[in-house]
Amino acid sequence: MEALSALAAYMPAATVKPAPTAHGARDPRAWEAAKDFEAQFTATLFQSMFDGMEQENPFGGGPGETMFRSLLVDQYGREVAKAGGIGIADDIYREILKLQEAAR
Repeated sequence: MEALSALAAYMPAATVKPAPTAHGARDPRAWEAAKDFEAQFTATLFQSMFDGMEQENPFGGGPGETMFRSLLVDQYGREVAKAGGIGIADDIYREILKLQEAAR
């Protein structure tokens, strides 16, 4: 978790604010879905970063490292999204609202 704190220190402050709906309040379920999408997207980026790393080294974790790496990467994605993310949650939130309006 210390690595995530260090990563968050280099990221800009959380400037992503959910876009207000027509009534002035945001839909909490749509906002959670947007944040979850951003966390998963970020985890996917991190996974591709770890794919090129060798596991055969004196401090490698062996089969356990392979098995739990995806869990670690998912947690990295959640923590980055919680710290302000990379800025796509707001756009996703607006698109979710547009799709909900179109479905009505």
